[in-house]
Amino acid sequence: MLKIMRLTIEDKEAITNVFISVFTKEPWNDDWSNTTQLDMYINDLVGQGYSLTYGLYDKDELIGIALGYVKHWYSGTEYIINELCIKSEHQGKGAGSFFLAEIEKAVKELGIKQIFLLTDRNVPAFNFYKKNGFVAEETTIPMVKKLGE
Repeated sequence: MLKIMRLTIEDKEAITNVFISVFTKEPWNDDWSNTTQLDMYINDLVGQGYSLTYGLYDKDELIGIALGYVKHWYSGTEYIINELCIKSEHQGKGAGSFFLAEIEKAVKELGIKQIFLLTDRNVPAFNFYKKNGFVAEETTIPMVKKLGE
C-alpha cells in the first residue's frame, strides 16, 4: 500500500539512499562520488526552514522522494520541486503519478497555488510530467553562466 509522508532532515540517510539509487543511473548518470558535495546538497534541499520534502512509501520502504521548498510569490505561494524520483524498480507502475497526485492534495491544504519544477526535454520524465498535468513554460528558459576556475 502506497502512502506519502512529510520528511525532514532526520530522514537524510534514507533520502540520500533513494537519491543516489536513481540519479547515478540512466538517464541521468550524475556523478555524486564527492560525498561532501552530496551531503551539502541534501542539506540545502531538506534542512532549511522553507524546505518541503515528501516521501513515498510502499509499506515501510521509502521508494520515492520529492525535495523542494515553499516560495512566496506575488501570484501566490508555490511549491518548487528541485528533485523528484521513484526507485527504478517501482517506475512504470503508477507510483509516480500517485505520488504527484498526493503531493498536489497535500500542498493545496497548505494554501499553495501551483507546483513548479525543471526537467530536461530529452528524458522520460518530461513526458511523465506532461501526462500528470504539467505544461512546459514557453516564455521562461533556464540560463547558466559557468565561472572559470
